[in-house]
Amino acid sequence: MSDKRTIDVAATPMLDRAKEIGFLTTFDRAKAQEPRCTFGNTGICCRICLQGPCRILPKKPGGNKGICGAMDYTIVARNIVRYIAGGSAAHSDHGRHIAETVLHVAEGKLKDYQITDAVKLIAVAKKIGVETEGRDVLAVAKDVATAALDEFGRVNEDEITWLTANSNESTLDVLRKTNIMPSGINLSLAQLLHQTHAGNDADPVNIIFGGLKAALCDYDGMALATDLSDILFGTGVPVVTEANLGAIKADKVNIALHGHNPLLSQMVVKAAKEMQGEAKTAGAAGINLVGICCTGNEVLTREGVAIATNFATQELAILTGAMDAMVVDVQCIMPSLRSLAECYHTKIITTMPIMKIPGSYHLAFDEHRALDSAKEIIRLAIDAYKVRDTEKVCIPDVRNTVVAGFTLESLLNIFKKINADAPIRVLTDAIEAGEIKGVALFAGCNNLKGTHDENHFTIATELAKNDVFIVATGCAAQAFGKEGLLNGDGVQKYAGEGLKKFIARLNAAAGLTAELPLIFHMGSCVDNSRAQDLANMMAKEMGLDNRDVPYVASAPEAMSEKAVAIGSWNVALGNPVHVGVVAPTVGSTLVNDVVTKVAEDVFGGFFFWETDPVKAATRLVDILEERNWKNAMRKKANQAREEAN
Repeated sequence: MSDKRTIDVAATPMLDRAKEIGFLTTFDRAKAQEPRCTFGNTGICCRICLQGPCRILPKKPGGNKGICGAMDYTIVARNIVRYIAGGSAAHSDHGRHIAETVLHVAEGKLKDYQITDAVKLIAVAKKIGVETEGRDVLAVAKDVATAALDEFGRVNEDEITWLTANSNESTLDVLRKTNIMPSGINLSLAQLLHQTHAGNDADPVNIIFGGLKAALCDYDGMALATDLSDILFGTGVPVVTEANLGAIKADKVNIALHGHNPLLSQMVVKAAKEMQGEAKTAGAAGINLVGICCTGNEVLTREGVAIATNFATQELAILTGAMDAMVVDVQCIMPSLRSLAECYHTKIITTMPIMKIPGSYHLAFDEHRALDSAKEIIRLAIDAYKVRDTEKVCIPDVRNTVVAGFTLESLLNIFKKINADAPIRVLTDAIEAGEIKGVALFAGCNNLKGTHDENHFTIATELAKNDVFIVATGCAAQAFGKEGLLNGDGVQKYAGEGLKKFIARLNAAAGLTAELPLIFHMGSCVDNSRAQDLANMMAKEMGLDNRDVPYVASAPEAMSEKAVAIGSWNVALGNPVHVGVVAPTVGSTLVNDVVTKVAEDVFGGFFFWETDPVKAATRLVDILEERNWKNAMRKKANQAREEAN
């Protein structure tokens, strides 16, 4: 049974264990922050110059503006778009790192990496206009990687490549007319930070449009990161594994792969296969890898590595007493991991130059000796295993089967077995026939302003009950894995009759060893681009603009700047977006109305904030039904016109 802190039954005993040893977890620290600052929560605290911080006090003469005279709407708009800048920088820098590695592979500079998916390489090359006919794979890879790197440094007015190559023309027309089509990623981010510097732009709408331009760079960086990661490591296919803390094994050397960049984690997976004997020599039954956050999702998608837990409960993996090493790269890594590791034998190993934790081991990742670096890490974990205190080991016997690896390609491969000529019609026909209502993307983080994982679970099961086809990424997907929604049992427990029939039809065609899940795991945070590609295909097949497609997105426990960026480009590309926490825009009625109401008129997409998961699910279903009704009315009107002519 869950408690008010979390619905995860494996997390509850670990939180109790933390209390026993006197360690304050992120749950305790979140509670200690209460009551949170109203000014910060609503977005009306300005800290972009040293005269402040300024807080907006509407009823106080002189306090109703900042010292410089900035109104609430200026302050709120500046604050929210700076979140977008941070998130876009994180995702796009991830993509840049992958692109550099692909380039170095193509140039023959790296011995441990190779082009694994040449078919995907050729598809991407054709999509972005790189010549492929009669050319060597490495020559094509070099041009694709160069094109990706050009996205960052471009300073002319050429449009960014991955966004334009993936999007439908009607969507691009809106982006051009609103003047938010980016050229270079770095240029757009620098311009936004300049735009929001003290003494610059005070127009909230103009500031928001600058933010949307940066958000579209986030999409672009994510899309190229996904494509190039698939090219480098392989495009995922359906795999069967497990999720939750029970995936940690008491008799093995346990290594957690945590963060967001797959470059090193893929090497650790490779090295672990070669080093099982060394672990056995040390007295272990072997090496066991588990994933946390999106590095975990990357190796889950491609290698079937089990998921231990998601963002908010990353500390609990160490509290099992059986985690020998936690290897971290970038993003969503709690600094508290190191202080908790002091209570155990666990080694925290940082690997990237921009992410270090005082007191942890730092083994600098070197792409030129990537496999050797991975082996050094594993040997540290084996050494830690040798001094593990078995009396401290307490692993909750909780795990659920996970069927994952549903890249867009693997999903379409299943659809092809039903309709070889037009695979996406398998999905759109089911929508037009009323069997399912549409598609919902679940993305993002954990946020302890509510009960851990509860919003994810409740909204998803409510949508499933209402016959919505669900795809998921990031920590949302991991929440579903832990709660048993990424397997066939979830379909029987929670799906409505229409969704059950649809998934049963897919099951009959798929021919997999395990039944298809209730929710389709599409990968890591950067892989939200896969979900948008699905929406784009739906729009094209249905003859609709993206703004009319029965497709919605939800970030039930949004937390990071990356989540703000993801939500913002979804809105700009026509998708309604639910956020399960109240965003720091409510301090300005004007700005809040722009992002929740006016945005729909301009882009078709819009935000809505709803902390009650049942109400949120109801609104999402209503949006899908409204879009379907409008599409049906348009279709009838068109038929009537044709008959009249």
